[in-house]
Amino acid sequence: MAQEWLIEVSRFDPEYDTAARVETYRVPQLDKMTVLDALAYIQRYHDRSLAFRYACRLGMCGTCTVMVNGIPRWACRTSIVRLGAQTLRIAPLRHLPVIKDVMVDYTPFVDKYRAVMPFFVPAQNTTEVAAIAPESRERQAIDPNLECITCGACYASCTLLSHDPDYLGPAALNRAFTLVRDSRDGARRERLEAVGGEHGCWRCHSLYNCTEVCPKHLSPTRAIKGLKRDIVLDWFLRRSR
Repeated sequence: MAQEWLIEVSRFDPEYDTAARVETYRVPQLDKMTVLDALAYIQRYHDRSLAFRYACRLGMCGTCTVMVNGIPRWACRTSIVRLGAQTLRIAPLRHLPVIKDVMVDYTPFVDKYRAVMPFFVPAQNTTEVAAIAPESRERQAIDPNLECITCGACYASCTLLSHDPDYLGPAALNRAFTLVRDSRDGARRERLEAVGGEHGCWRCHSLYNCTEVCPKHLSPTRAIKGLKRDIVLDWFLRRSR
């Protein structure tokens, strides 16, 4: 008899359920099987109504991010064998409304991302390319935080969101940091005001949960600390004038 994994999946259908329930499925231990493969197997052979989200299957979009044994992970890049567990618990990302089963509504996450002005604002009108030298301190400060694909893993790991649902969250603040530190951007003051409010960077307790789970190995915690320093420096510079 082929070996199997026990996959416990959170199930919730707003048309019929008042609360989430857990259903257990048996999935054969296929070679190089990922969490996403397991979800697809369950949908194909056990219950076609199972709802989950994915797109690229290559770890490039972050669409498939779910909670796996209590940790937010990309389903497409998470090898079940490497997890070293016979039973997997798959649940929707924390702090986001559940649409159905393990598929969540990213609207609160996106709204907070927009609130930090995540777009580049040119400091001056020019038709020439303004480059930052790769070896410069500015580029070295920004580069480690540029590769975010807004998968929401850091957001789901942030314990502060359990206490303050309006907290902007690690992904939004990380993006704000990369623009605040960019000398070519002309919205530094406005962006610092956006992240320095009651639900902004000062709420972070620097527990590094977001850094530990980031699939891209970024450190939103480091970015948030940088924003705090920039806000204080900006305040002293304005007071000294």
